[in-house]
Formats: sequence, structure tokens, C-alpha cells
Amino acid sequence: MPTFLSFFASRSGIVFAGIFIGILAVLLQKLGNPANMGVCVACFERDMAGAVGLHRAVVVQYMRPEIIGFVLGALLAAYAFREFRARAGSAPIVRFVLGIFAMIGALVFLGCPWRAMLRLAGGDGNAIFGLLGLVGGIGIGTVFLRNGYNLGRSQATYTSVGWMLPLIMLGFLLLMIVFPQVAGQEKSGVLFYSSKGPGSMHAPLIISLIVGLAVGFVAQKARFCTMGAFRDLILFRQGHLFWGVLALMVAAFVTNLILGQFNPGFAKQPVAHTMTLWNFGGMVLAGLAFALAGGCPGRQLFLAGEGDGDAAVFVLGMIVGAGISHNFGLASSPDGVGPFGIPAVIIGLLACLFIGFTMREKTA
Repeated sequence: MPTFLSFFASRSGIVFAGIFIGILAVLLQKLGNPANMGVCVACFERDMAGAVGLHRAVVVQYMRPEIIGFVLGALLAAYAFREFRARAGSAPIVRFVLGIFAMIGALVFLGCPWRAMLRLAGGDGNAIFGLLGLVGGIGIGTVFLRNGYNLGRSQATYTSVGWMLPLIMLGFLLLMIVFPQVAGQEKSGVLFYSSKGPGSMHAPLIISLIVGLAVGFVAQKARFCTMGAFRDLILFRQGHLFWGVLALMVAAFVTNLILGQFNPGFAKQPVAHTMTLWNFGGMVLAGLAFALAGGCPGRQLFLAGEGDGDAAVFVLGMIVGAGISHNFGLASSPDGVGPFGIPAVIIGLLACLFIGFTMREKTA
């Protein structure tokens, strides 16, 4: 057991985690998930928001089993290695708001950090500007971290608090089983299902769930986090987590080449737009929100699986943010940024800067 734990704490372990995620994400595309979207936490949480009716964008409604698996896989890993610790109380309302703005920024770009890397590995040049924006936003966040930014300590709490998001995810899975998708129908019982568009594209449920569980287990052990990778590189000149990010991109790129899924260019890329400034700006907002919240959207799911109630609040904020984005015309489409997406990014940046400036520990 100690050997297993030390492996995931090593560079080899984080590289393995990146390769594992990169290959499985591309294979999910081959099995039915949208192109360059084998795994996208933001996009998949948006689809889940649509599945429960928080928005009515009919092309992005599906209860994604991968997200369910991420949380439950992390839960299994945490219990298997005695790392489950229920805690909460670190500025939950702020984390909820940060989750909302993180999702708004991600949906202006059309992807989370994982999808930005998968888009680039699939040949989408627009992802370059998204990744630059992500690094820029995280860089701004590190300035606040250097100057005492802190959301406060979480505290140990009841075990049931740590179980809340895993139980919600179990409930979502049960809903999928009780109300499965019916061909030709856009609603089955209480769930909405897309019959066209990205929401209609998905790998078989059992495969998606197994992949989600496996990724959740491995990523929890390796502490995989894209935001943390860039934050540590900028703040501490430490590249441990960055090796995992690099491994993910290389593995996804090679797998795309093998499967014939690499299509380089900027125009007409799947579920992407070419408004360069707002590909960049959307991810500046997302990156800043991730930095202020202490983790990328994937890491927040894994933390929630190991009992972190504050991370669970951030996750719920992102799901609500997806509903807001589509109901209020903020989210982008292949035609470009939504009618109110640009002012939403500006407002989000101002809100995050307000949080960063006002939540700093004062030194004597």
C-alpha cells in the first residue's frame, strides 16, 4: 500500500494520471462523446443543468455519467486510503459565486481547462488563446495569493456534510436509470434529453460511468489539477503538477493521431468559435475564478468526493452558472459569443477582482 501511495505522489504518478485521462478522453470521443469533448467538466455540468431543466437549450441536455463517476470514484479512493475528511465553512457563498462566474467564463470560451487541452490536442487552434487566457487569469490570482488572499479555513464537520454531493450524484444516476432516454423524445419522466447537438452525442452509459469512476479514483490519488499546475509553476517555480497537464495533452494528441481524429485549423472546429479576444477573455475570467476558489473544476469534483463541502458548493455554483449562462444569453455557440456574454465576462472579472482585493488577511 505505501508503494502505491508513493507512486502517485511522484512525478511518474502524476504523468500516469495525465496519460490515463488523455487517452480515455479521446477514446470516449470515438465511442460517441462530442468531438474534442471527450471530457469537459464545464460542458458536461452544463448538460446536466439542462437535463434537470435549469435551462432549456435543447441541444445541450444530458445527464453526463462521467461527472457522476468523478465524484464517486474520488469517494471510493478517499475511503480506500482513509483520506475522507468531512469539512466545510470556508466562505461558502463566495465559492458559490466564484463557481457561477467560472462557468460563465468557460461557456464563453466553450470549455474547461481539460477541454482547452483536448481541443488543442485535436487540432483546434482557437484553444491556444483559451489556454493563454487561462494562464493569465491564474497569474492574476497568484498576485492575490502573494498578497494574503485567503477564503478562511474550513472546519471538520459531520460526515453527512461530506456525503451531500456524492448523494446528489447517486440521485442523478438513479434518475438516469429510472427515466432512461427514449428515442425521439426530448423528455423522459423528469429528465430532459437532447435529440440533436452535443447533448445527443454520448458514449454508452456504462462505459462513461466506468471511465468516470476510474478517472475520479486516479485523479484523487494523484491530486491532478490544471489550475494548480499553472499556479505552482508561477508562484513556486514547481513543475510537479504541470508534468501531468503536459502528459494529458501529449497522450490525447498521439491518441487522436492514431484514431484519425486530429484536424488542425481554426475555422469550423467542433463546438468552438473564432472570436479570439473572447476565447482569451472568457478563460481569463475562468482561470481567475479557479485560482480564487483553489482548484480547477475537475479538482473541485474530486475534493467534493473526499468530503470537502466547500468544493461541493463551488460545483453547485457552476451548475447554476450553466443555467444562468443559457437562460440569459451569455453562452457562446459556433456562431460566436452570446448576445450578453461580453458584458457578463466584464462583470465577472470585476466581481472576482472585488473578491480578491477584499478577502486578504491583514498583516500586523
